[in-house]
Amino acid sequence: MSDIYKEYEGKMPAKLLNEVRDGVPKSISQSKLRTILDRVAFEFENAQVEPGESVGLVSAQSIGEPGTQMTLNTFHFAGVAEMNVTMGLPRIIEILDGRQNPNTPMMEIFLNRPYSKGTDIKKLALSIKETKLSELAGEFSINVADFSIEVILDKSKLIELGTSENTVMNALGRELKGVSIKRKEKLIIIKPRNKEMNLNELYKMKEKIKDAFIRGIKGIKQVLPVMREDEYIIIAAGSNLREVLQLKEVDSSKTTSNDIFEISSVLGIEAARKAIIDEVFKVIENQGLNVDVRHVMLVADTMCSSGFIKGITRYGVVSEKASVLARASFETPIKHIIHAVLVGEEDKLDSVIENVMLNQPIPVGTGLPGLITQIK
Repeated sequence: MSDIYKEYEGKMPAKLLNEVRDGVPKSISQSKLRTILDRVAFEFENAQVEPGESVGLVSAQSIGEPGTQMTLNTFHFAGVAEMNVTMGLPRIIEILDGRQNPNTPMMEIFLNRPYSKGTDIKKLALSIKETKLSELAGEFSINVADFSIEVILDKSKLIELGTSENTVMNALGRELKGVSIKRKEKLIIIKPRNKEMNLNELYKMKEKIKDAFIRGIKGIKQVLPVMREDEYIIIAAGSNLREVLQLKEVDSSKTTSNDIFEISSVLGIEAARKAIIDEVFKVIENQGLNVDVRHVMLVADTMCSSGFIKGITRYGVVSEKASVLARASFETPIKHIIHAVLVGEEDKLDSVIENVMLNQPIPVGTGLPGLITQIK
């Protein structure tokens, strides 16, 4: 049987060949196997793109037309305040424009055993969440006589988050500069060393101290443990992929973020390309639309081909086009044409847009080959 498979090695991708190998019964006859492989090879050949096919145009139509049916909604996670995720058209625009900061950064944190089975899941989730002083304090006040800020910690919140007063003191020592920190019974007293400071500046310092980072991972604003299929995962509002992947409880092979630029900086451009495909496809599926994944893959390849993520905007992909007329056809035409004149740029007219503008045959389909006549 292995000899038959070898015959078809160049006729179709190895993935298709392996799928046939895994899918057919072991007892299949050679003639039936040949018939199946011939049919798969025929279908694969038919699925190939013809030379001169306008793949970009087809992809644009394939994504653009259903895109007009998309809703402008935001998905809200029940039970957690301030935990929304942007969906629909705004999310597609956000990805394809290559925006550096997504509206609602999110992470799906997969866990190793025994946490993935629910052991200490709530405790682990709270240890990941960024905790600020304002969440642990019951009261902030200014002592005008002593010119200091007094913080009363909430014991029940300390117990709930599994932390202690010493941890809070140590964290404040690391975070706050130019102050002395003392503990007196229930109070934490923070006194500025600068004797010139006035009351207004002390008030501003009190507001700033509320945001002092105590524990957890910076950037993770909310956490929500959920059951997915047969394991527990943590959905987090906010993203900090680099630090989350370093936790020994986290399954780093499956954990992901919806921030494509962060994925690019931590895992590289190939991972960012995959993230663009997954994120766009997730929105399309969520909206109940049907778009072939190859069209999304072509867009992702175009965005990542330079080794950096470039949005489909006049500052991104469009700015790299070799043709002056193609750049001018997108946005700000006068600027592009004046610049081309000043530097003496030349347009070879070897793409679609510029030939359409000049009413010439476009280099696709039958317009692709050039016929040369031999003159005697």
